[in-house]
Amino acid sequence: MTLVLPLSLLDEIRRHAVSTYPEECCGFLIGRAGRDHLVEEIRKARNSAPDSRRTRYSIDAQSIMEAEKRAAASGMVVLGYYHSHPDHPSVPSEFDRAHAWPSYSYLIMSIRMGSPDSSRSWRLDDAGGRFFREEMRIV
Repeated sequence: MTLVLPLSLLDEIRRHAVSTYPEECCGFLIGRAGRDHLVEEIRKARNSAPDSRRTRYSIDAQSIMEAEKRAAASGMVVLGYYHSHPDHPSVPSEFDRAHAWPSYSYLIMSIRMGSPDSSRSWRLDDAGGRFFREEMRIV
């Protein structure tokens, strides 16, 4: 499986991550699922983590339901989520793993000293025990 992401949407994620630095940003990857995950839009979300938004993100259930409804109304689905890691690598934390679901893509954008550094996409294995790096193709 490959996450296919237009450069313009990756740029939007970068801008979102820079604008929330030094806290984590978060949002939805929306598009069409098939052999590959084709991202057609992103939707920003509010980081509702009750504490330590520098190292954690949370999206409230109401926002998730609204994103799923809007995606379905356009014939799309929520393919996954994106979030930033301020001054940390674009690899999942233990907190990320513990709160992730199999079958979703998790794009992580590393922000170093307020500037975009690297981005990688990850998927959780079916048992929910480990993340594996997902191929990402920017188009």
